[in-house]
Amino acid sequence: MAQPITDQVGFLGEACRAVQELSASRNLLDKFHQEKKRLEKELEAEKKAVADAINLTVKKRMEEIESTYDKEIAREQDSLKRMRSKREKAKNQGIKERIEEETAELKENNRELRRQMKDLFRQEGVPGFCSSRLYYALYMPDSFKEWMLLLVFILLCFLAIPCGVYFLIPQRTPYYLAGIYFFTILIFGGSYVLINNRTKVRHQNALRKGRSIRDFIKSNDRKIKVIIRSVKRDRNEAVYNLEKYDDEIARMEQDLMDITEKKREALNTFDKVTKTIISDEIASSSRERLDRLLKEYEEASANVKEAEVRVKEQTLFINDNYASYVGREYMAPERLDELADMIRMGKASTISEAKAIYKSLKE
Repeated sequence: MAQPITDQVGFLGEACRAVQELSASRNLLDKFHQEKKRLEKELEAEKKAVADAINLTVKKRMEEIESTYDKEIAREQDSLKRMRSKREKAKNQGIKERIEEETAELKENNRELRRQMKDLFRQEGVPGFCSSRLYYALYMPDSFKEWMLLLVFILLCFLAIPCGVYFLIPQRTPYYLAGIYFFTILIFGGSYVLINNRTKVRHQNALRKGRSIRDFIKSNDRKIKVIIRSVKRDRNEAVYNLEKYDDEIARMEQDLMDITEKKREALNTFDKVTKTIISDEIASSSRERLDRLLKEYEEASANVKEAEVRVKEQTLFINDNYASYVGREYMAPERLDELADMIRMGKASTISEAKAIYKSLKE
């Protein structure tokens, strides 16, 4: 049960001192909070700086390791590429020599046939151009290609050229077209007949022998193409003596695999061992400052907790012992002083009367 207040002024003085002490405690609590926040920021900044230094150093060292091995790997790959290129050149040269060897007899036979044809035409007085493919296509076509060449020649001479000349004339008339065709037939047709009479009619037997020789040459050419195709498709490379290249390529490929494996092992060792050592070295250089900041932060945290307890206890004490009598709205030093002055000066005899006067003055 609450005791009656005998010393009104003294009671208000005690309440004033209690409120002032609470205010001081709250100010101190704010100061501790600010100090704790400052230390927390410094601690986090220091931790971040250490972590950034560790990450940067680890990244740099790992890049150095990778760069060193990557250069060696690139060098080995270039060497391997050059060796494979040399092997391919040696293989192509071997294929070329094999083709030359296997087609030498047919090529020599063709050269002999061409000499025979040349000698035949010279003996018979046949013009040299009569041995060409175009001549035989125009005057003695035999194969599908030669018939097609004859058709193209006819279309060119008796269709494309006359029509081309006709369409170049500004004012075209059917008479012009007829005239163009007349001169075309006269020129090309006459030339064709003239050459035919002076060659094919005069040297029929020689040209037929020439046709026979050309057929032999074409047969040999087909055989040569078959041989070339067969040699290029042959997957057996043993005949080209490529063992020294294969051995060197195998050695380079093994070296490349070894370097790649060493790189993997180096990165694995760095990740599991070296990175930890680097982290410990960097962290140890900042450990003293971190420990100091951590200790100061823990002390600040303890001060905050202690101040919070003190503020709580003082708040409850004021609430139980003074606010319940005077009222929470009067729990301020200046108001408590005014109430005490009223009683001290005889304007009021009790706290309640002083409160009434205070209210009336404020209103």
